[in-house]
Amino acid sequence: MNLLSLATIAMLLVVILILVSFWFPQMNPDTEKTSPYECGFDPLGSARLPFSLRFFLVAILFLLFDLEIALLLPLPWAVNLQNPTTTITWTSAIIILLTLGLIYEWLEGGLEWAE
Repeated sequence: MNLLSLATIAMLLVVILILVSFWFPQMNPDTEKTSPYECGFDPLGSARLPFSLRFFLVAILFLLFDLEIALLLPLPWAVNLQNPTTTITWTSAIIILLTLGLIYEWLEGGLEWAE
């Protein structure tokens, strides 16, 4: 197939998907979907309500593990270096550290929502 036919098929597929998305929308609005805040807190209530500490702990854990995983993104390129043993050693250390941290949080009950 040449480039023109591939571009035509791709454009046709895009147009079909756009038309289908306009014809078959899910129109089930409720009070939560139409509210400007989807965080679960009442935006019209008092701003001084106490937040759950568990919410913040889980959020911090998510950010921590998310940033640690970002350290592994250059791994496919680093394996092609002259000495991949060093790369594999550091990668294994990061994965072991993440696994130990997750096990520690799990055993301490940091991932539990209810007490």
